[in-house]
Amino acid sequence: MKKAPLYTAVAAVLLSIFAIYITKSSSTLVYVDVNKLISGYNKTKIAQAEFEKKSSLMKANVDSLVSNWQNELKNYEKERAALSPKELKLKQELLSNKQQQINGYQESIQKKIQEEDKKVTQTVINDINDYIKQYGKDHNHKIIFGASGGGNIMYADESTDLTEEILKGLNAEYDKK
Repeated sequence: MKKAPLYTAVAAVLLSIFAIYITKSSSTLVYVDVNKLISGYNKTKIAQAEFEKKSSLMKANVDSLVSNWQNELKNYEKERAALSPKELKLKQELLSNKQQQINGYQESIQKKIQEEDKKVTQTVINDINDYIKQYGKDHNHKIIFGASGGGNIMYADESTDLTEEILKGLNAEYDKK
């Protein structure tokens, strides 16, 4: 009879070790919908509005330059008959040079707009990634997948979707700032 408690104790220890092993090895796989996070994040909306404002201003400057050049071209067409060959050539060169300058400026503005858009987007993505990293640590997740509609996660049970929970926390943290 003295061996029964010993067997019970050994069985209890083995059962405990097995339970700990199962708990440690079976982590729930979870994911977030990256597109929903980006579009639902308050900072995205604010940053996008600021970007649109800057972009519109830059485009308006270009449009103003183009409009001025077009007016000069119309005036040239009207005055053309009264100009000497030398004046014609000079006016054509001036208009051509101005057009090239406007084209160069337009290209640089387009590039600047694209860079600004990329910078704004990257800032938002960095904020989201930092928050998810901390969230994962705080909630003991080993992996949080990101679904973006591009095929990396084709199906997942909705109970493993943390998107809304992450989005609420992300916006709450942003609103504090």
